[in-house]
Amino acid sequence: MLWVTAAYGACFIGIQWGLRDAPLLWFAALRALVAGVALLVVAGAQRRPAPRGASIWRLIALLGVVNVAIGFAAMFGGVSGLATGTAAVLSNAQPLLILLPAWWLYGEAVSARTTGALLVGFVGLLVVAVPGGGGRGAGLALLSAVAITTGTLLARRLVGVDLVVAGGWHLVLGGVVLTVAAAVVEGSPSISWTPRFVAVVAFLGLVGTAATTLAWFAEVRDSRLDALSAWTFLTPVFGIVLGGAVLGEVPTGWTAVGLAVVLGSMWLVLRPRFARWSSVARAARSAGIPIRRGRASSP
Repeated sequence: MLWVTAAYGACFIGIQWGLRDAPLLWFAALRALVAGVALLVVAGAQRRPAPRGASIWRLIALLGVVNVAIGFAAMFGGVSGLATGTAAVLSNAQPLLILLPAWWLYGEAVSARTTGALLVGFVGLLVVAVPGGGGRGAGLALLSAVAITTGTLLARRLVGVDLVVAGGWHLVLGGVVLTVAAAVVEGSPSISWTPRFVAVVAFLGLVGTAATTLAWFAEVRDSRLDALSAWTFLTPVFGIVLGGAVLGEVPTGWTAVGLAVVLGSMWLVLRPRFARWSSVARAARSAGIPIRRGRASSP
């Protein structure tokens, strides 16, 4: 999750750069299509099995619309209307949004400690959002968080499906929807194919989307959603640090305070799980029981 969140944070810098050379929706479509085609090429070269059954294809298509078309469009819109660090914070509200649906859909009980962390995290987001300008950009960034959260909940249902194939097709289908939307809203693409833009599209597509999608989908199938999603609180940290280092965006005092509150809520969610996992791992090693990430296996 450390390299995944670092890549996510770097994506916000890439989006900021890429929007100088391409319209918003066309840029988002390129990101999705490059990533999706790359995964499908890998799947074809490795002769991975295609999904079977109408229900699986409906799920993949729905994932494409929600996770990619809506999520990417709203994320890019949020970056265009906010400072990079602020957009990174608001677009990664997933840990705060996923707890109750995960309990309702998958029976992942929410403790009082986690509920408190949820409230603290929302306060942190508000502290970050208000000085960041709020308005349309903040609304789009939060819409992106809702779409990605919904996509994570749907991805848990990708059972018995090859993740490379499913990830590739959901990105391609979402990219097609974004392409149609771009043609309707923005007209024919007016893109400056500068070396910087080509490098940004390559990074966003291959590293920031294709690789992270596979890692995220694999972890979603294995881990508790609250603990896993809490890691994405690190994305704004990387986004704000990189925004300052690369773009010269200096966080305001309130942004720093809000970020500290958000990170505090992350610690509240993850700390008891680290403690439990450490005790389980020590006991398992002592007893010679094999264990794996996410959950301890039965002896």
